[in-house]
Amino acid sequence: MTDKAAATPTIQVLERAFAVLDMLASQQDPVSLKDISERTGLHPSTAHRILNDLAIGRYVDRPQAGSYRLGMRLLELGNLVKARLDVRDAALVPMRDLHKLTHQPVNLSMRQGDEIVYIERAYSERSGMQVVRAIGGHAPLHLTSVGKLFLAHDDPMRVRNYATRTGLTGHTRNSITDLARLERELQQVRLNGWARDDEELELGVRCMAAGIFDDQSKLVAGLSVSAPADRLEESWLDRVKATAAEISTALGYRG
Repeated sequence: MTDKAAATPTIQVLERAFAVLDMLASQQDPVSLKDISERTGLHPSTAHRILNDLAIGRYVDRPQAGSYRLGMRLLELGNLVKARLDVRDAALVPMRDLHKLTHQPVNLSMRQGDEIVYIERAYSERSGMQVVRAIGGHAPLHLTSVGKLFLAHDDPMRVRNYATRTGLTGHTRNSITDLARLERELQQVRLNGWARDDEELELGVRCMAAGIFDDQSKLVAGLSVSAPADRLEESWLDRVKATAAEISTALGYRG
């Protein structure tokens, strides 16, 4: 298989959608259906159907009837990818330094909907703790220290909506499954500026976490240390917070 063939989408409608998006990306102003059809070589009816579907997904906007431009959803996705790449790059060395201090897994996580997803980890086999959730793994917000940081930054109505959507399902006997208790926990997180998971996601594992902020003062990620329940040292907390602050500064955060 040639490199060109390997890079060609195997689903024709996706190839056509990519052509439409690439064409719109090359223009600063909104483009008419006629121009899109001519420049992509697509029949007007085909181009129209593709544009309609892209508009439903907010990948394309219609500023005026019959004209199209790239949609805000692409900006949202682009910012998400940019944040992930920037955070990971800024966090790698500080995470390794923190791991050298604690000798326990150090996790970098971000929010994705109602879950956190692990995007980087510094650990060694000598930690004595099996890493259950690999990079790319995910977990419910209310059961994790980083997830609590994100929920603590939501307004009360969004927290209640989250509880309704998820049912606050628990994983262990320590899991918070009651909204009132979760709200009290989040209030404490706001007061402290950090969060913990006391065997709420996995029995035998405790975590502490601090938030990472970008140049717009937005919480974009969380840094956490996980350890066997009897090995997590409270003295690590200041270093976790300082490491998260170091990463935030690298992202342009000025407090």
